[in-house]
Amino acid sequence: MLKAPPPADDDAALHRPSKTQLKQQMLELQELGHALAELPEDRLQSLELPERLLDAIIEFKRTRSHEGRRRQLQYVGKLMRGVDPEPLHAAVDAFALGSAVDAMQLHEAERWRIELVRDDEAIARWTTAFPDTDVQRLRALVRAARRDEAAAAGQRHGRGWRELFQFVKPHVQSERP
Repeated sequence: MLKAPPPADDDAALHRPSKTQLKQQMLELQELGHALAELPEDRLQSLELPERLLDAIIEFKRTRSHEGRRRQLQYVGKLMRGVDPEPLHAAVDAFALGSAVDAMQLHEAERWRIELVRDDEAIARWTTAFPDTDVQRLRALVRAARRDEAAAAGQRHGRGWRELFQFVKPHVQSERP
């Protein structure tokens, strides 16, 4: 026997999400809760989460057993149903982007250090890019790094190499947003 199609006036039943869609939404909220748990404590506090949700995330961070973490994450997902996820996604993305920007700045500082040690013209380019630099100190650090590189071929770089990086890094970080 064939089932009759649902009545035409029951449009709400036709447009509600399926069990699969509801489960997918629940899993997405759990993943967002897990990403929130990866944030540092001060960032979590600044998000103005409901107190129960914040407590649940902190409890998830403290839980060590696999099954306990799984159940706590389900609870976090349940609590997140009542919260707008967009600002939370933005906070997680901003934290991840901040890490990427930091990594890019470190790569830029390393590029400058190598360029300063290998090329005599690099100091002029550096002073053009960073005019507030103590040029005398920069030249002394470059000389020391060159001595370290020449003396320790194939070995770990010496103190001058590290000090040059520590000199370059804050300039590069202050220049980038």
